[in-house]
Amino acid sequence: MTDAVVTTGEAPAMARAALYLRVSTPRQADHDLSIPDQRRQLEAYCLSRGWEVVAEFVEPGVSGTDDRRPAFQDMIDSAMEKPAAFDIIVVHSFSRFFRDQFQFEFYLRKLVKNGVQLVSITQVLGDDPASEMMRKIMTLFDEYQSKETAKHTLRAMNENARQGFWNGARPPIGYRVVAAEQRGTKTKKKLEIDPIHAETVRRIFRLALNGADGRGPMGVMAIACWLNENNMRTRYGGRWGKGMVHEVLTRTTYIGQHRFNTYDVKKKRHKPPEEHAVMEVPPIISVAEFEAVQRSLKARSPKMMPPRAVGGPTLLTGICFCASCNGAMTLRTGTSRSGQEYRYYTCATRATKGKTGCKGVSVPMHQLNQAVVDHLEKRLLDPARLETLMDQLLNRRDEWTAERRLHVAEM
Repeated sequence: MTDAVVTTGEAPAMARAALYLRVSTPRQADHDLSIPDQRRQLEAYCLSRGWEVVAEFVEPGVSGTDDRRPAFQDMIDSAMEKPAAFDIIVVHSFSRFFRDQFQFEFYLRKLVKNGVQLVSITQVLGDDPASEMMRKIMTLFDEYQSKETAKHTLRAMNENARQGFWNGARPPIGYRVVAAEQRGTKTKKKLEIDPIHAETVRRIFRLALNGADGRGPMGVMAIACWLNENNMRTRYGGRWGKGMVHEVLTRTTYIGQHRFNTYDVKKKRHKPPEEHAVMEVPPIISVAEFEAVQRSLKARSPKMMPPRAVGGPTLLTGICFCASCNGAMTLRTGTSRSGQEYRYYTCATRATKGKTGCKGVSVPMHQLNQAVVDHLEKRLLDPARLETLMDQLLNRRDEWTAERRLHVAEM
């Protein structure tokens, strides 16, 4: 198999070019890799070679370490058309296209296979083996540089958090971001208590410990329903759900210890506690209250309860939806006055947010299961239908066999 090449010298004089412009962060708009500056240089480069610019794909403030980029994917889709929508993709440097060497080579091979070239105006290479080797060295160094930059940036942000300064993003409910001090051109920020929403946080902890009107501790679901029924909204006016309430009840931020660097986004896993950076913030509740709530949550956890109360297969999991809100139906259990346990499907939105979320109905599990089974038996096991399916299956098998034989012959 011929290896992929990057070339700038063999493109036809009237080639169609697509420009790809990207910066990793908004701050780069003030430097020489800003979007307007990239556009100016790429257009001038195409003009000097007589190439017609037929498309432009702009990606502001997006990392080049992966392919989760909308404009990039649109460009690749256009390049993979038959015939391709353009002949050349022009970038300022290879790092604008990708900062991952493996992904770079993967997409480059796809482009070359469909007759589309990739050209860097600052790293002009030919199609000889030496140029190919230099391109791989450049892309490998771009990947290394990206990882080193990310490592040093994370280290600086960890230290910033340890000094008590906010690194950005949305603060937890109950807090607001305020300017703390000025260091050169940078404004250092901290968290302070938001008096309005801090009271909501205190209310949630009181409900978890004592319940409404001292009626006894409430679970996460009951707290969410109580907040919604009493018109106590989230910071942005939304309804409360179980996940949101649980997040409030388990955040160490509310006892004055906000944890930064707790989750690895790429590996999709939580980081060990020793890698966390603890940021000191004004506490909203006491340590004693927080620990009491954690003990209560642990006691209510399904993992601490007998399997009979939390397990059991359900026929329609993931395929049954509420007709009122299109939310999934979930299994609920109850006990009659005679002590007999019964099960039924109910709307998950209503189960998590109460009647204010959805007015969906509940259906006994055995009735809905039987109705679905009867319907499927009647529709799927019809003899005429089964005969048609078998004919189609045999035809597809013959087509697949012919395609495989042709593919083997070509190989």
